[in-house]
Amino acid sequence: MQALTKRYGAHTAVEDLSFTAPAGAVTGVIGPNGAGKTTTFRCLLGLVDPTGGRALIGGQPYRALEAPRTCVGAVLETTGFHPARTGRSHLRVLARAAGIDPARVDDVLDVVALRADGGRRVGGYSLGMRQRLGIAAAMLGDPAVIVLDEPVNGLDPEGVVWMRRLLRTWAGQGRTVVVSSHLLAELAQVVDRVVVIRGGRLVAETDIGSLNHVVVVRVDRPDVMVAALRASGAGHELRADGAIAVRGREPSEVGRVAAQAGVAVIELARATPGEALEAMFFAVTGDRGDG
Repeated sequence: MQALTKRYGAHTAVEDLSFTAPAGAVTGVIGPNGAGKTTTFRCLLGLVDPTGGRALIGGQPYRALEAPRTCVGAVLETTGFHPARTGRSHLRVLARAAGIDPARVDDVLDVVALRADGGRRVGGYSLGMRQRLGIAAAMLGDPAVIVLDEPVNGLDPEGVVWMRRLLRTWAGQGRTVVVSSHLLAELAQVVDRVVVIRGGRLVAETDIGSLNHVVVVRVDRPDVMVAALRASGAGHELRADGAIAVRGREPSEVGRVAAQAGVAVIELARATPGEALEAMFFAVTGDRGDG
């Protein structure tokens, strides 16, 4: 993205947004509802025209790609299926339209574990099966770039683990993977880097590894602990469940602050990747996550 801007009348959905998604990595794009994530993806995929700036795939706009399905695969929603068609016939129609070898159809059905259900009508598919079919469609052209909006939507726990492994496999093959999700704890387990958007603007872009310096502490008097952390100059975030995420400090340092404040520590540990990502997200968006 290069200074991407998209306006709908008086409403600015995306404003001066710039970020990159490198090959061989999973880039997570996150933000509150209405942040502009879907609009960004739609600009990237040539579904809407930017008001300003550029959204490029391999240095070119989507509409300039000679064979788009062999360059980029995307899933933005799972509603574009004819309910009377079988999963296999749906993919064959797409392959024929894109000039893709029809032999790829069964290959991608295997990848998404739908080969046995390929002869069933899509109208009888569950939401998770439709999600898998959408991913199969995205992979028909064996693209180097993959864009997914809420990829685990409708998947059961086994499907979520499968999706996580698939994303890492794609990145390991050198593909560029861009994914958006509201499930930050899940996303933190698979992404290499994150881009945070709020109000259509970029508010953070960082490698996930840089977020590992977060400590989570629970005490008997959170208000006193928050005041003590503020006085010590430690960056922190009080969560809805009463836990406090402290950034850039070691557990021993946080323990000393608690002792000096006279509060009883109930729990003190380094944050999990999901907790670290949530702490960063709430800090840069101003969303405390308490609904």
